[in-house]
Amino acid sequence: MIRTARPADLDAMAALHTRARATYYQGRLPPEAYAGAAELARTREGWSRAVARSAADGGVLCAERDGRITGVAAYRTAEGETTLTQLHVDPDQWRRGTGSALHAACLDAWRRAGTARVRLEVYEHNLRAQAFYARQGWLPEPGAAAPGSHRVLWLAVAPPSGE
Repeated sequence: MIRTARPADLDAMAALHTRARATYYQGRLPPEAYAGAAELARTREGWSRAVARSAADGGVLCAERDGRITGVAAYRTAEGETTLTQLHVDPDQWRRGTGSALHAACLDAWRRAGTARVRLEVYEHNLRAQAFYARQGWLPEPGAAAPGSHRVLWLAVAPPSGE
């Protein structure tokens, strides 16, 4: 089930985010950059700000299975540009359709909002995520790189059927 995130979900969302990030940062960044109490608190605070945003400024969605949060996605619209800021699936839930369901729910929200194009940045070493986004239709930004160690991808959002 995909639903809107609630403040009561914050601890579970931050823990899931931390587990997912460890899969692609481990061995590439120092552990304090993606794990530990301070990073978990910072992550929870970030999710708290995202959940508190108005619907006009973005959204946060949770995938839930058997009462447990198994995936999270967040997007934000600022200055006319929509960005998929987060999409994480708990590693023990990979290959079960959770990411695709979250992505589809984001697409539905973007279509309802009249969004034509969405941006994201993906860690250059996270090949699993890059393959996932390619399957969803995301394309790299030609000739441009994101700051640091990320790649910029864009998705054209087709209008709702019948328009």
